[in-house]
Amino acid sequence: MSDTPIYNSRDRKYKTPYGAVPSGTTVKFTLRPLRTEGFSRATLLAWFEFQGNRLVTVPMPWTASEGGYDLFTGTLDTADYVGLVWYRFRLEGLNGKFVELDTHQLTVYDGGEQVPDWFGQGMCYQIFPDRFYRTEIPDPTGMVGGRTVHQSWDDAPEYDNGRHPAGEPVVTNRDFFGGSLQGVAAKLDYIASLGVETIYFCPVFEAPENHRYGTADYTKIDPMLGTNEEFSALCEAAHRRGIRVILDGVFNHTGYTSRYFNGDGYYPEPGAAQSQDSPYYDWFDWKHWPDDYDSWWGVRTLPAVNENSQGYRNFIFAGEDSIVRRWLRAGADGWRLDVADELPDDFVEGIHAAARAEKPDAAVIGEVWEDGTTKVAYGVRRRHLLGKHLDGLMNYPFRTALINFLLGGPGAAFRDEMETLRENYPPFAFYSAMNALGTHDTLRILTYLGVGSDMGQQTKDWRASYVMTEEQLQRGTALLKLGAMVLFTFPGAPTVYYGDEAGMTGFEDPFNRRPYPWGKEDKALLQWYRTLGNLRKTAPALRQGELSWGSCTGHSLSFLRTREREVYATAVNAGNAVEEVTIPWGSSFAVDVVRGTVVQAQQGALRLLLPPMSGVILKAVSIS
Repeated sequence: MSDTPIYNSRDRKYKTPYGAVPSGTTVKFTLRPLRTEGFSRATLLAWFEFQGNRLVTVPMPWTASEGGYDLFTGTLDTADYVGLVWYRFRLEGLNGKFVELDTHQLTVYDGGEQVPDWFGQGMCYQIFPDRFYRTEIPDPTGMVGGRTVHQSWDDAPEYDNGRHPAGEPVVTNRDFFGGSLQGVAAKLDYIASLGVETIYFCPVFEAPENHRYGTADYTKIDPMLGTNEEFSALCEAAHRRGIRVILDGVFNHTGYTSRYFNGDGYYPEPGAAQSQDSPYYDWFDWKHWPDDYDSWWGVRTLPAVNENSQGYRNFIFAGEDSIVRRWLRAGADGWRLDVADELPDDFVEGIHAAARAEKPDAAVIGEVWEDGTTKVAYGVRRRHLLGKHLDGLMNYPFRTALINFLLGGPGAAFRDEMETLRENYPPFAFYSAMNALGTHDTLRILTYLGVGSDMGQQTKDWRASYVMTEEQLQRGTALLKLGAMVLFTFPGAPTVYYGDEAGMTGFEDPFNRRPYPWGKEDKALLQWYRTLGNLRKTAPALRQGELSWGSCTGHSLSFLRTREREVYATAVNAGNAVEEVTIPWGSSFAVDVVRGTVVQAQQGALRLLLPPMSGVILKAVSIS
C-alpha cells in the first residue's frame, strides 16, 4: 500500500487552480493511482447543482507514468456557470475492477467584480454601544420602550431568572447604562491605540431594547446614543484616525414597538398592527390581523418582515434615499447584515448593489454561523459567497476550531478545518472573513477558556454571580493570549469584542454585555492586544500574505504568512507538555517580534521546542 493518495484536491499536482475558481476557469484534474493497481481508464463525473444537478462526464485519458504511478488527466470547463459543482472520479481496470472515489466540492464564483479588500487587512473592534462609555447619565423620559437607566456604571445588567409570578409579563433588555456616540468619540484615541482600523457597531438606530436589535426607526440614531449629526461627526473623527465604520443592518425583523408595526401605539401615525391601510401593512406576514403574525424565531417582540414587499425593498435598498445608501452617505463605510441567511438571496444582492452604488468600496459582511458556501436555509442553498452578495462572513467556524484547539484539541484539526474553508471560499471571502473569539452572541472568551464550558447545567443565577477562581483566570488568560496570537496573524480581519482586550468575563447574554471596566483593565492583557494590533497594522505579510502551514502535531500548530520577501510565522503550543514544531524557513534567522530573541534556521527549517502554553511570532531576517 502507498501513502500517496490517488487524488488530493488541496495539492496542485492533482488539481489546478487551487480551491474556488471564477466562472469561466478551466480546471485541470489529475489522478495518480499505483501502476500495480492496473487501472486503464478514468472518468470525471461533475454535477452542476445550480443547473438542476446537470451531469457532465469528462474522460480522463492516461497521460504519463511517474515513479510507479499512472497519471490520468482531464479538464472541466466551468464556462459561464456560477454555483457549486460536486464531482467525483471513477477508475476502471481491464479485468473489470471498478473504483469510485469520494465526492468533492468545487465553488465557482462570479469573478467579474472588484471586491474591496480593506476590511480583511486590519483589526476590527466590535462595540455594543450602550455598554462602552458614557459621558453623562441620560434621562430616558419619553423615549421609546419604557427604559430605565443604571445610575452606577458598575451595576450588573438585569436578567430574567424565570422566577417571576405566574401570569406576570416579563420585559427584559429595557435597562440601559447610557453609553453613547459621544462616549465612543471620547475614546477614539484609545481605540486607535489598539491598532483598530474598523469599528463594527451593534445596532445604533432607535429601538426599545438595550441591544437595539428590535429596530423602531431606521432613519434615526437612538436618542440615548445621540443624533444623526453626531453619528456623522463620529465617522469623520474616526476617518481622520484611519478607522472605518461598519453598521449593523437588522433587516429580517423590526420591533413590536416600532414606527412600522407600532404594536403598543407609541408612534402617532398608524402602524401595521393598527390599520390595514397603513403603508407598512404589507411589510409583515399576517396569519390573523392584528394579533397573529410571523416573528423571528417565535419572539413576538420581533415581528418578521416580508422581504418580498416592494415597499419594504424600496425603503431598505432600492430607493435613491434608501436606508442602506443614506447611512453610507452619512459616513458609514459598510454594513454587517444580521441573520443574513434568513434574508432572500435577491434581497441581499439588492443591498450589495445599493451599497456599491453609493460607495464603491463599501463592504457588506454577513452573519452566517456555518460554511457560507454550503449553507442551506429555508430549503435553499444560499449564494452568499458566489459574488455580488456578501464580501465576507462572520467566521464562526474559525472561532469553533480555535477554541477547540485551545481547550485541548489537536492542532491538525484546526488546520484541516481552516483548509476546508480556504478550499471552499473564494479568495476575497477567505481574506475578508470577520474572525473573532467572542461576540455579543457568545460568552466572554476569557470565561470560556478559563472555566472550560458554558456551564449550562447551572442556574442562570449561578452564572450571573460566578467569579472565576485565580487558577481559572490565569489559565484563561494564558490561553487567550495564545488565541490572540493566532487571531491577529491569520488571514481575515482579527475582530475583538469590546472589553475582551481588558479581561472582561461573563457567561451568556446579558452577562457578556457588561459595561467596559474603565480604570480596572488587565493592563498586561491590554498591552498584549496593543502589541498584536499594531503588528497587524504594520506588517504587509500579515495583512495580505499567502497562507502556508508548518507542522501541526499534538497540541501545537504553526503557519506562515508570506508577501513578496516578507515572511512571518506563528507557532503555538496550547498543551501541557513541550511540543516540537518544525517550520520551513528560507532565511538564515528569525526574530521573535514580541520578545526580540533570535532563532537560527537549520537546513532550511526552524525547529522549535515550545514550552507548555506558549507561542511565538517570528519574522524572517538576514544577519550579516
